[in-house]
Amino acid sequence: MKNNLTATVLASLAVLCTTAQAGNLVVSVLDKDGKPVPDAVVVVIPTNKAAQPKAPLPMQATVNQEKMQFMPAVTLVNTGARVTFVNNDPWDHHVRSSPAGMGQFNATNSGFELRLEGKSEGKPAKSMDITLNKAGVIGATLLGCHFHGSMRGYVYASDSPWATKTSAEGLAIFEDLPDGAAQVKVWQPEQLIDIAPAQVTVGATLAKQVMQLTVTPRRRRN
Repeated sequence: MKNNLTATVLASLAVLCTTAQAGNLVVSVLDKDGKPVPDAVVVVIPTNKAAQPKAPLPMQATVNQEKMQFMPAVTLVNTGARVTFVNNDPWDHHVRSSPAGMGQFNATNSGFELRLEGKSEGKPAKSMDITLNKAGVIGATLLGCHFHGSMRGYVYASDSPWATKTSAEGLAIFEDLPDGAAQVKVWQPEQLIDIAPAQVTVGATLAKQVMQLTVTPRRRRN
């Protein structure tokens, strides 16, 4: 099901891309009510595995703890990337992780735990690094804090170089994909049961795909 906003955006993109080169794909991610979903991770797996995007996924990222939030809320990196956690709040934070989608933190999960002291005035913020060697569902890491239970964040490690987060309009745009068949997957932290991947064909015309969740994600507090 498409809502009017997404249909309009996709129609506009089609007009703008009539002269685009082969290999362009637009994926629209909607919630169960047909509204755009921002910060969903869209992964494209082309049949041609040799092709690489012009802008590869980062091998290093920083997640800040600030105002009792993980910022950004969703971090997307390549498998094997190093993620630095920085505590910019004046009080201590604990970083604990588990595979996302578990519904709760479980001590038996193979996650990681860090403790970062609060930032003292006039001194550098405390930080620690973690390397994410697993991808996919296991690499989708749910972050939380023992001290502040409302804190939630996510890190997704993709084993496909063709991955991005959706915009505020729920759109993920891929350029210069290799021609041919490709699989499209969508990950969103509140979608506990994976939706079925979609099969698309990338070619001379702009390819479009709509993916709809079975949940309505909660809005992140400001």
